[in-house]
Amino acid sequence: MMTGAQAAHCGSVSAISLGLPVSTAIPEAKGTLPKALFVGKAPISGKLKQRLVNEIESITMLALARSANTGLADGKLIPEVLVIGLKLTAKATGIPNEVIDLIAGQRKSGIVFVCVRDVPFEGSTREECAFAVRRAIPGRAGHTPIYQVYAGDWQPAGEAQLELAGSTIDELWASLCSQTILGTPEVENLDARIIRHTEIARLESEVDKLTRDHQRVKNPAQRNEIYAKLHKAKAQLAKLREA
Repeated sequence: MMTGAQAAHCGSVSAISLGLPVSTAIPEAKGTLPKALFVGKAPISGKLKQRLVNEIESITMLALARSANTGLADGKLIPEVLVIGLKLTAKATGIPNEVIDLIAGQRKSGIVFVCVRDVPFEGSTREECAFAVRRAIPGRAGHTPIYQVYAGDWQPAGEAQLELAGSTIDELWASLCSQTILGTPEVENLDARIIRHTEIARLESEVDKLTRDHQRVKNPAQRNEIYAKLHKAKAQLAKLREA
């Protein structure tokens, strides 16, 4: 049986540390994915090449989940789910959305990205990770899908967990998207819940901006106009949170 030391890892993170079945773990010797693997398949901008060089220290395949090694039924849409670690350099400022979009766009598989970084913490450094997925923006039935990278919050690497849930590979992918974006393995009404989550985040940002604008602006007419917008945004936010 494979152990944590034998499994491929990104920083200290491996399939084993994430709580995934040993059967899905990629051996250390097979985990490294050269950056060049993702550059030659499609034309990419010089800026994106620079991001790959400057912000990504390494790319590692951590886990592969198929019906054969999970006991789940085959999916109709998703053949397999990959878990890929992205070790970020000190130059990276956040989730490398463009790199994730490049890699995920080249495969039909579902891919959960585990972004790993070292950050200053209490006079030392600590390792953090955040999950990210690329999936079609919901609510556009009948249209050409538009894809977006969704990411969860940064958390201590040792606390990061993924759960294999569902009865098919399609359901597993939906659950992993839900875990990444919403923090729960539930797959019921996933698109509707993602839309609500995205709208709440947008309104929270708008309320924050309008609050600062209202405090800064001195002109009474402008203050009243901003206050009206702020009141409306707060009401919409409260209604969404209650739903």
